[in-house]
Amino acid sequence: DHTLALLAIEAGVHCLRLNPGNIPDRDKVVKVVTAAKERQIPFRIGVNAGSLPEEVHKSMREQHQVNRDDRERTAERMVEVALGHCKILEDLDYGPGFVKVSLKATDVWTNVLANRKFAAARPYPIHLGVTESGPVQAGSIRSAVGMGILLSEGIGDTIRVSLATSDPREEVRVAHEILKTLAIRNESPTLVACPTCGRLEYDMVPTVKAVEAHIAALKVPITVAVMGCVVNGPAEARHADIGVTGGRGKGVIFRKGKLYRTVPQEELLQVLLAEIDAIAAEHAPAPAPLPS
Repeated sequence: DHTLALLAIEAGVHCLRLNPGNIPDRDKVVKVVTAAKERQIPFRIGVNAGSLPEEVHKSMREQHQVNRDDRERTAERMVEVALGHCKILEDLDYGPGFVKVSLKATDVWTNVLANRKFAAARPYPIHLGVTESGPVQAGSIRSAVGMGILLSEGIGDTIRVSLATSDPREEVRVAHEILKTLAIRNESPTLVACPTCGRLEYDMVPTVKAVEAHIAALKVPITVAVMGCVVNGPAEARHADIGVTGGRGKGVIFRKGKLYRTVPQEELLQVLLAEIDAIAAEHAPAPAPLPS
């Protein structure tokens, strides 16, 4: 209902999403854009594969070609719809600078194809997301694959991870992890851990969980490694700022692959967490200077 958009504008909203599937009528879009233009309110043209306008679904059914891949065809229609709404805003002299675009699908490859095609067609900022991606574990994987491919190609300006979770902070954590993994944005610790093997001689998994919980609130780009044995652990995690292995009653703490400390096994976790905090303090950004 375009009247809801008009009410939102009157209420002072900072940004509006236009879903072509919900407001396909040009005249209604023009009314919304005209009202927003008076207040210089930006738009996100948000195309969703599941809510394409009915005439597009009808056209897809009528023009179905057995040899055309469903994903390719859906992606093309998504781009066509997005470009159509971009054209409406451009005709009203309300284009680049006030508009970003999203093309989302539940299917990862449809998502990738649609965003690639749109990025090649128009220079608008693109908001990425895999819609209805699912519960935390599966949804995180789908989001990482679907957005990671595009981000690695230089496509995408903002992202949203959509998960079926009661805690929206999970979405933010996954989004940060995606950006960190691609070296796009690194503002928090990275925890690496080996999958264990027959050489494991201490209870490593609880250590991993304890370290993960401890570093969650830190805001420094350090790498922490929890490894299973002294045979390969320090060398395989030589890139880590600090790491640990354990076994036979003692634990080894290493920094950048070199032995740093040996401590009794029962003190290993406590000492490791203290060392992590010390390194985090070393890497903490300097406080901003006070205004003169």
